[in-house]
Amino acid sequence: MHKLKIIECPRDAMQGLHDFIPTDVKVDYINSILDCGFDTVDFGSFVSPKAIPQMRDTAEVLELLNPSDSKLLSIVVNERGANLAVQFERIDYLGFPFSVSEQFQQRNTNSSIEHAFTRVEAIQNLAKKYNKEVVLYLSMGFGNPYGDEWHPDIVTGWAEKLYEKLDIKIQAVSDTIGCGNPESVNSLIKTLIPSLPNVEFGAHLHTIPQNAKALVEAAYNAGCYRFDGAIKGFGGCPMAKDDLTGNMPTELALEWFNEQNIATGVDQAKFDATMNKALNVFP
Repeated sequence: MHKLKIIECPRDAMQGLHDFIPTDVKVDYINSILDCGFDTVDFGSFVSPKAIPQMRDTAEVLELLNPSDSKLLSIVVNERGANLAVQFERIDYLGFPFSVSEQFQQRNTNSSIEHAFTRVEAIQNLAKKYNKEVVLYLSMGFGNPYGDEWHPDIVTGWAEKLYEKLDIKIQAVSDTIGCGNPESVNSLIKTLIPSLPNVEFGAHLHTIPQNAKALVEAAYNAGCYRFDGAIKGFGGCPMAKDDLTGNMPTELALEWFNEQNIATGVDQAKFDATMNKALNVFP
C-alpha cells in the first residue's frame, strides 16, 4: 500500500497577494504548518523579487523555521534560483513549473517549452550534485484556455520525455486554472501511472470548494497518492488568468480522506489551530 502524501502550499497561497506579509508573520504561520505532520511544505521560492515580490524574503524565512519531520520544497524557475536554493541544507525539493502550454510557459517563466526543458536539465544536474530532488509541475495538465493545442497524449509525451531523458521521478499534474473535472482527472492519471511506473505522480488541483472532494476522489481512485493543497483554498498562480480559481482547500481533502478512513499523517487538532491562524495571515 502506498503512503499518502499531503503537501501544504503556503507559498502558493501567499505569492499573489499584493500587500507584503511581514517575515515574522510568515515564519509563525509556516512553523505552525510544520507542526501538523504534512509530508512536505511548499514554503517559498527563489525567483525574481520583481516577478513575485511576496517571496523576496524566502531565505530569511527559511533560517527561522523550526526543525520538523516535514520536508521542505522551494520553487525555482531557472538555474540562478536553483543555485541559491541548493545552498540550504534544509531544502529537500526544488519545484519547477513546466507547462505543456507554450503561452503559459512564456507567461510563467519567460521561456519557451524547449528552453524550459533545458532549464530543467540544468536544475536536475544541480539537484543531484547537492542531494536534492526535483518536483516537476506539469502545468496546464488538464486543459488549456490559451488556444494552444491540448490533448492527454501531449501531457503523457512530456512526462515520458522528462523521465526518460532527465530522470525526473516526481511529477505533479497541475490544473493551473481549474478546468479539470473528475472524469478528466481520473482518466489522465490512470493513463500516466501505468505508462511510467517509476514516477511518483501527484495532483496539484485548483478548484472551487464545491468540486474539491470529487476531484480528490477521482485522483485517488486513479492511483494518485500525492496531493497538494492550501488551507482555505487561498491563492493560485499570479501568472494565470485574472479570475483564477483557488487552490485545493486542504481541509476538504483531509475531510474526504478521513471519511474514507485513510490515514493522512496530519494531526487534526494542530491543523484546526493552524487554520484559525490563517485567518490572521490572509486578508
